[in-house]
Amino acid sequence: MIGPDRGVHGGISALVNSYYEAGLQKKVDLKYIGTMKETSKLGKLMIAGLAYFKFVLNLGWCDIVHVNFSSDSSFMRKSLFIRTARLCGKKILLHQHGGDFVNYYEKQLSESGRRYVRKILDMGDRMLVLTESWRDFFGGLTDKEKIAVMPNGIVTQGIDTAKVCTEKDMNSILFLGRICVDKGIKELLEATDALYKENNKIRLYIGGIFEDKELKKETDRRSDHVRYIGWVSGQEKNRYLDKCGIMAVPSYFEGFGLAVVEGMLHGCCVVASDVGGIPDIIENEVDGLMVPPKDPVILKNAIERVMKDKELADRLSCNGIKKAVKKYSVEKLVNRLLDCYESIMKNNL
Repeated sequence: MIGPDRGVHGGISALVNSYYEAGLQKKVDLKYIGTMKETSKLGKLMIAGLAYFKFVLNLGWCDIVHVNFSSDSSFMRKSLFIRTARLCGKKILLHQHGGDFVNYYEKQLSESGRRYVRKILDMGDRMLVLTESWRDFFGGLTDKEKIAVMPNGIVTQGIDTAKVCTEKDMNSILFLGRICVDKGIKELLEATDALYKENNKIRLYIGGIFEDKELKKETDRRSDHVRYIGWVSGQEKNRYLDKCGIMAVPSYFEGFGLAVVEGMLHGCCVVASDVGGIPDIIENEVDGLMVPPKDPVILKNAIERVMKDKELADRLSCNGIKKAVKKYSVEKLVNRLLDCYESIMKNNL
C-alpha cells in the first residue's frame, strides 16, 4: 500500500492509521510505503525518490498494489508507481480521495494531460471512490463496472456512543482540518463573530495546521472567543469532540469529509456545506444541517438554530451517532476491503 507518510496531517493518513488500528496488517501481509512528508519541495522530491526505491525493492513479493491518491501532484506522483506496478504484472487497486479532482481534471490539465489521467486510471484492476457521485464522475473516465463505492471510516470501538447534546456545551463550536480558505475558515470566523456579539459565551475551537499566514493572524486577533488548539489526535481530539456541541465543516469542496463522521460519532450537531461528498453522508435536518458554502450569514443562522433548539439538537445528535456506527465503522470497512482484495485476486468484477 502506498500513500502519504502515516505522520502527515491529512485525511488519507488518518484513514490508513485507522486501518492499522482496526488490525488490517494482521489480516494481510501489508507493507506500507509513504511517498510524501510535510517538508520543503526538495525534501518532498527526495522522499518520493526514496519511496520509489523501496517500492521497487518490495514489489516482487506482493500480489496487490493498493494506491491511495488525491489530485494534482499526488496523482502525478502516484502515476509512476502505478505504471511500474503494471509493467511488473501486479494487480492494482486505485483508491481515490481528493475532493478537487473535478477542477483538477477539467480546468488544470491540457487535453494530453487528461489523456494521461485516463490511461493511468485504466491500469487499475479495481477502483474505490468515496461516494456515488464520484463513481459517476470517474465512470466517465474509465470502466465504471470496476469502480466501487467505499466511504472513509473511523474507529468506533472503545468510543462511548451513549451521548446526547444535553451532555455537551452547545456554546462550543469545533473545526478540525486543514486551516485554509478552501475549508471555509473565513466564513466560520465571520459567523462566530456575529454569534459572539449576541452571546459572549460562544467559543470556537480550531484544530489543524495553518496553511495561510493571514488566517493565523485573523484567528489570533479573535483570542477572546476563538481558540487555536493545534493538530489534535487520539484522546486529546476525542476530548474536544466530546466537549463541543457543534461541529462546523464549511468547506468550499470536500471529497468525503471525515470530520463530519467524527462529529456524528461523538454526538456533535454537524453543520456542513452542501458540497462534494457531504450530501452522501448527511441527511439534512435528520442527522445534520447542510448550508451553501461561502455564506457566513446562513452558516451563522444554522449554528444558532442548533444552539437554541434543544429538540433539533437532540435529534441530530442521536441520529448522527446511529449512522456513524452503522455506516462508517472502519472495523466493518476493513472487512469490505479484504473482500475487495479477494475479488481482485479472483479477477471478478
